[in-house]
Amino acid sequence: MENQPTAAGSDAVASSEKSPPDPKLEEELEESKESVLRRYFLQEWEDVKRILGDIVSNNGVTKFSDVNRIRSIMDKYQQEGQLLEPYLEAIISPLMSIVRSQAIQLLDQTDQLLAIIQPLCIIIYTLVNVCGYKSVIRFFPHQVSDLELAVSLLQKCHKTVSVTSLRQESTGEMETKCVVLLWLYILVLIPFDISTVDSSIGGEEGTIEAVPLVEKIVEISKDYLASSGPMRRFSGLLLARLLTRPDMAKPFNSFMEWSHEVLISVKDDFEYHFRSIGLVEALASIFKVGVRKVLFDVVSYTWSDISFLMKSSIASRSPLLRKLLVKLSQRLGLLCLPPRAPSWQYKSKSSSLQSNLSLNVAGEGHSCDLEPQCNTINETTIANSFEEEEGDMDVPEIVEEIIDLLLTGLRDSDTIVRWSAAKGVGRITARLTSCLSEEVLSSILQLFSTGEGDGSWHGGCLALAELARRGVLLPVSFPDVVPVITKALHYDVRRGPHSIGSHVRDAAAYVCWAFGRAYSNKDMKGVLEQLAPHLLTVACYDREVNCRRAASAAFQENVGRQGEFPNGINIVNMADYFALSSRSNSYLHVAVSIAEYKEYLYPFVDELLSSKINHWEKGLRELAAEAISALAKYEPDYFAGYVLQKLIPLTLSSDLCTRHGATLAAGELTMTLHRLGFVFSADTQKALSGLVPAIEKARLYRGKGGEIMRAAVSRFIECMSLSKIPLTEKIKKSLLDTLNENLKHPNFQIQCGAVDAVKYFIPTYLASSSDKVIQDIVSNYVKLLDDLNVAARRGAALALGVLPNKFLAVSYNVVITKLSSSCTGENKPDDPDAEARVQAVKGLISVCETLTAVSSEECKVEYTSLYLLIKDKVMETLLKALEDYAVDNRGDVGSWVREAAMDALERCTYILCKRDTDGTLFNSDSANKLIGGILKQAVEKIDKIRDIAARTLRRILYCQNPYVQFVPHREILEQIFPNDQELEWSVSTVSYPRIVKLLSVCSYSQYVLSGLVISTGGLQESLRKVSLEALIEYLRASTDGDAGMIKEHQLSNDFVRLLQQHKKCDRVIVPAYKTIDVLLSKRFFLNMERETVDFFTALLDSLSIELKASKDFTKLSTGLSILECISSHTAETNLRAFSSLSFFLGHRYPKIRKIAADKVYVVLEEKGDIICKDSGKEKAIQLVLETSWDGDLEVAKDKRLEFYKIIGLDASICGTSSSSVRRRVDVTKDNENDENKSYSSLVNYSGF
Repeated sequence: MENQPTAAGSDAVASSEKSPPDPKLEEELEESKESVLRRYFLQEWEDVKRILGDIVSNNGVTKFSDVNRIRSIMDKYQQEGQLLEPYLEAIISPLMSIVRSQAIQLLDQTDQLLAIIQPLCIIIYTLVNVCGYKSVIRFFPHQVSDLELAVSLLQKCHKTVSVTSLRQESTGEMETKCVVLLWLYILVLIPFDISTVDSSIGGEEGTIEAVPLVEKIVEISKDYLASSGPMRRFSGLLLARLLTRPDMAKPFNSFMEWSHEVLISVKDDFEYHFRSIGLVEALASIFKVGVRKVLFDVVSYTWSDISFLMKSSIASRSPLLRKLLVKLSQRLGLLCLPPRAPSWQYKSKSSSLQSNLSLNVAGEGHSCDLEPQCNTINETTIANSFEEEEGDMDVPEIVEEIIDLLLTGLRDSDTIVRWSAAKGVGRITARLTSCLSEEVLSSILQLFSTGEGDGSWHGGCLALAELARRGVLLPVSFPDVVPVITKALHYDVRRGPHSIGSHVRDAAAYVCWAFGRAYSNKDMKGVLEQLAPHLLTVACYDREVNCRRAASAAFQENVGRQGEFPNGINIVNMADYFALSSRSNSYLHVAVSIAEYKEYLYPFVDELLSSKINHWEKGLRELAAEAISALAKYEPDYFAGYVLQKLIPLTLSSDLCTRHGATLAAGELTMTLHRLGFVFSADTQKALSGLVPAIEKARLYRGKGGEIMRAAVSRFIECMSLSKIPLTEKIKKSLLDTLNENLKHPNFQIQCGAVDAVKYFIPTYLASSSDKVIQDIVSNYVKLLDDLNVAARRGAALALGVLPNKFLAVSYNVVITKLSSSCTGENKPDDPDAEARVQAVKGLISVCETLTAVSSEECKVEYTSLYLLIKDKVMETLLKALEDYAVDNRGDVGSWVREAAMDALERCTYILCKRDTDGTLFNSDSANKLIGGILKQAVEKIDKIRDIAARTLRRILYCQNPYVQFVPHREILEQIFPNDQELEWSVSTVSYPRIVKLLSVCSYSQYVLSGLVISTGGLQESLRKVSLEALIEYLRASTDGDAGMIKEHQLSNDFVRLLQQHKKCDRVIVPAYKTIDVLLSKRFFLNMERETVDFFTALLDSLSIELKASKDFTKLSTGLSILECISSHTAETNLRAFSSLSFFLGHRYPKIRKIAADKVYVVLEEKGDIICKDSGKEKAIQLVLETSWDGDLEVAKDKRLEFYKIIGLDASICGTSSSSVRRRVDVTKDNENDENKSYSSLVNYSGF
């Protein structure tokens, strides 16, 4: 009755049928529909339409790239396949028409036919994947004459050997088979006896009759049932449609006999594994669409086959096979039961909108009268239904066995099996009597016993949801079901270092969601009151985001479906899908907002106390501690009394997780209550003050979890200090000793926690101490800066940084001096530690800020000497820290120090500029060093450091309070570092082209170059390329020749100073040589006239020092390239460079000798006439070419001497920097025999 239209609706339908449609209106509607579809759905429709047009016009695919293009477009709609449905006919119909026509024309030419249709089938199969086969096959051709054609095409495809596994992309064999199987799936539904269209039946006498059409289909499909691909599924669907036809009794019986033989002959191999899966899936499809009368005869032995296979080892290893067996079992059970809707089944409100509207019209103004329309089942109705149905239904024994199998399936280890079993239980129970359904429900509830595993709980929840959705779970069973669901919502079982149960909680939320949809408001009112607090608890505090969202969705469904619910809409708006995505937001904001309603506050607190502060995950315990304190504002007395008194004993629990969470929660709650103005009782204060000594007395720092407890204790002391809980002197000393121990701990998190606690503990409890106590505390930390334990040095530096002014003022000179030496590692040169230097830098600047934060009237510090100390000592120390390039097995650990130093320099600059009025503390020289040091970091190789340096520099330039004066060339810097743009300075293409312009500014060029060469000559290819391009573009940017010459001259001078400042420092020298080599190869520095000679001379001096006894192959090879370039230049230095170059013909490394020989040959070809005496060029070249320089070392040395004799090098031309010996190399026979003498001579006059 619910689908019957109302009288008004019938009249409207009748009037619409009488009036003929307007063609113009229909055309306009179609046009508007097409425009909307094009705009919102398939955006690439024009591309698809063009490609389809090409395919149709060419009667096939001409370019396989078109297929890939369509496939890539369609794949984007995997999650929203319905958006493609308006276009399916326009895509599929022309493609299938081509397949059909080509199959008719090329029936005897298999290879040519498959080559044409395979790309088309790839497109069609892509749509099957995206939209589903049921949507696609509607547009397949289905003429009766196509049946034999499709079978013939399937045979041809079946005979081809697939090579897809040998290729990167599919060539269409598999897709073609799937499409043809689906085509046959439609064609076998023809409303005629298939024998009437089978041309192979009734042949001439004397000829062998061909195999009937049906047998061909069945045999090929049987083969595909053993496939591991999608053909297995589609062949099963085809067999189900074919064998359940009325005229297929004999093939059906034959197939069932074959299936029986296959299923009972279990084999432990892959082929049988896939065949059994395909066969069971085919049987499940047959029992889904088959006629009850025909199938009933094969139920018994099919069930015996299922039982046998389910107990086999192959089923135990295959979740998919077990799932299909469960599915087949439930369909057998449904077949054995009469298809009816029992009268006792629960029926909620009508799902028909028309019926609901008619009810509203009939009951307008009397909404209270609508409630009886819900067919709510009461106990009297159930009793009557018992009497009516008990005698009407006789449940076969096989059904009981099937139900037992399904209940066992609910315990399966795999979700897909449990899910299928749950649906089977729901379907079969819906056909049972009320008494039997109660027995099924009782069996399901047994799955929730304590001894059952998580799989049973999950399967039970799924089964309850299915019963509720089908109206089989009656409201009278709610008292038994709701407590079970409540437990499942909080199911979380610890397993070693983790827990299991998220899938159970998710399924329990699904049950609640199903309840909201299935039952009326009258039946759900009491249930929802029980479930709502638990749902919101899970929505706010569950660890997994999917569980939080599932619980929120269930609550939202119940609020929306069940009508009036107190504050329901407000809560739904708070706990929405996106708000719950972040765990911290759920704990600290969503839950706090919902807890405003008192009915949820106490369940929230109970959840946090019972499950979350003792959770196995450390981060969740920390978050729970914050969450419980965030709720305290609603009931301070309750939290200070019940909650805090429950937490304090738990801090001594034997369970690590419990005592850690309780300690954190107690500290956070104490601090929050203090901020709320709550006054603790004397007993509570005593309990809080004795908490840490009790933990230490119980020796809970030792063993497993000791580090975790140390961090928690530090946080508790910090919170207690902020809360100003009174302490005795003994406890004060004990807590200070605890913090000092934690400061020495090697765990960085424990150190940071201790530092945070010291920051508040000392001002709160020790500020009024005597001068001796203060001096002892400071002296202790200063002494630890030289401790052998690196962790103690780190902690001491951080602790000094958080001491109050009163403590530091006593001996600030000593503190600053010791911290300064720690920043550069001068205090422990034999045991350098990067982290200790980082903490020293941070501690140093914090000490300076603390000392200068108060006015001179409030402090004992002599301000003039303090600021001079900061200017002279601290600034110089921090600038030195910017040069920390220490490297260990972790990489460039010095970058940590440089990062901290840049932050400290900025803060130190502000300290000096606030005080400075006449330029005595911060002048142009200080500004130049500051800006230059940071600029150097802004062009180095680490992205993060470049970004920090650029942002630091921008803040300094544009800071107004205080204003940083005396910055050289501020206007140029402000153009490069604009304040109105947020540039990505870590991106090399952004930073280098801008900052490299400062090479033209004398004040900063040396700093920029010293950092730039690290990038231009570094190992990272992409960074080297970008930085070199920026440098070369800078040198070429000048249109004026003189300006370009000036740039080159200035850059050459900077290079010379750089090489002199970093002698024997390979970190700088090697990349600098690489950069110079590239610039020389680009013809830079070669046309500076006299300056070129000076530059080359300086280069040769540097090379003579750096290459001597070097073992660095990169340095040697790069140096040889530079020597080659200088030797090839017509200048006063070419002879000296060539002498140095030829010296490496006798180097100990064969590869270096080979490289040197190649470069000597190039120089001789270019400048041989100038270098060689007495026309020895040809002989020298011949010697270089004929000698195997990478062979024996002694032979190479002899050949080198012979080479010198040929070219007749003069020592005066070699021009060493140390001496100038003027002698022609005249190697006589005696000298040739004295190799050591000639070798040492070469060393002397070559400058090495």
